[in-house]
Amino acid sequence: MSQQKSPRQKKTWLDLQAEVDTGGKLVMVTAYDAPTAHIADAAGVDIILVGDSLGNAALGFESTLQVTMAMMRHHLEAVARALPKAFLMADMPFLSYHLGIEDAIRNAGELVRAGAQAVKLEGGASREPVVRALVDAGIPVMGHIGLTPQSFHVLGGYRVQGKGAASAEQLLEDAKLLQAAGCFSVLMECVPKELAALVTETLDIFTIGIGAGPNCSGQVLVFHDVLGMHDGQYPKFVRKYMDGFNQMIIALSRWSADIKKGIFPSGEESYSLSVDALANLPSGNDPDLRQRRAGGRAKKARKT
Repeated sequence: MSQQKSPRQKKTWLDLQAEVDTGGKLVMVTAYDAPTAHIADAAGVDIILVGDSLGNAALGFESTLQVTMAMMRHHLEAVARALPKAFLMADMPFLSYHLGIEDAIRNAGELVRAGAQAVKLEGGASREPVVRALVDAGIPVMGHIGLTPQSFHVLGGYRVQGKGAASAEQLLEDAKLLQAAGCFSVLMECVPKELAALVTETLDIFTIGIGAGPNCSGQVLVFHDVLGMHDGQYPKFVRKYMDGFNQMIIALSRWSADIKKGIFPSGEESYSLSVDALANLPSGNDPDLRQRRAGGRAKKARKT
């Protein structure tokens, strides 16, 4: 059987694990379209996640629960067209893996066909059969424990998880079960840093943290949060590296003002007719056009 060489060298989950095994830290960020994927890849991130957080960050929903498979595939395909070298993952949205193993495999397979190298799903011990089935079907899986946004109604809101002794022990057990089921990595969201460090030390696979302290194998944030692209309050675990919201308002306001002043577009940002084409047009009421036509005719007369 012949093999086609890939036009680019993409990272694999084995590359990511090797990076961690040699003491490195992993960088993971979300992207929801080709431009953000290009930016993330140019910045050298290790993992791009097409997350169901697109519901909050890009589509205006109040939670991730409204995100469908069709939405996920649409945004995943856009990111995949950017041809990132980063490892490309996609979230399995709400109810895409809850109704049975066959349904979960079909939906995960759809995301793989759309460009994902792996999928991520939320939950611990209850997801073990689904994880095993997906891995058996040849689909790499990242687990997601701690605060699981698709279950925020059950959790009573967006709360830190694993703070008590029993819940901390359960979270550690969930991480072990996900590893045993075949997950190549586990993401922990909003858990105490000491617990996240213990999970990371206990597992053989790498961990990704978001609001889980500095001792995970890597960190993930939403693209729009890192760049400060929305107004209002940000979660405690977010560090904004620019004030994108206000900087973009300033830039657009400057552009708007230039239009109203009549200084945009300038000649450098406009196209011009050739002398011959201009000579054959009526001058109308534009004095600049009449002057250019007269100059064009004079230039043409000199040539003849």
